[in-house]
Amino acid sequence: MKQSNHALLALSFAFVAISANVKAQSDTNQSTHDITVSIPEVALVDIEPTASKNLTMGFTAPTEAGLPIVPASTNNTLWLNYSSIKSVADVTRTISVKLGAVIQGVDIKVTAAAATGAGGGLLGTPASQLTLTATPQTIISGIGSAYTGDGASNGHNLSYSVVSATGVNYQDLSATATTTATVTYTISDN
Repeated sequence: MKQSNHALLALSFAFVAISANVKAQSDTNQSTHDITVSIPEVALVDIEPTASKNLTMGFTAPTEAGLPIVPASTNNTLWLNYSSIKSVADVTRTISVKLGAVIQGVDIKVTAAAATGAGGGLLGTPASQLTLTATPQTIISGIGSAYTGDGASNGHNLSYSVVSATGVNYQDLSATATTTATVTYTISDN
């Protein structure tokens, strides 16, 4: 019986040795493994410089009877910055702009320049000058996966102007200490 156990034990060791040798021989001159990469969808918009993004624009009274009020000079101190990683379903994005409150007798106009600065990717194309209304209007279109760079001198320079109504609509003007109108920019999928 002892010889039978010794033979069985020897046979078991031989099987283990053969199995280890077969496993060692399965390696080749190549080996692979997977890396899973996750890219988040991003849609962020900002007006820079943040500390001074509220504008004060007004009119000057004429010094000669018979002349209209004179609007302030164009203000081009603000920059539109955005970051976008588009979804697979939406090829491009747009940025719209709207005015929270219309000021009777006054048009507020905005123009976005072509993107400049430290950005990259598929930056959007600006529309021509817009007269702001309470209805959203597209100011930048065709934004893909892109970033403009952060802060002033990056992105789209915004030029604002105020214009008093002319002709019959001039009658809508009323003297006020100040009136504030909120301008809202929104980035969204097409």
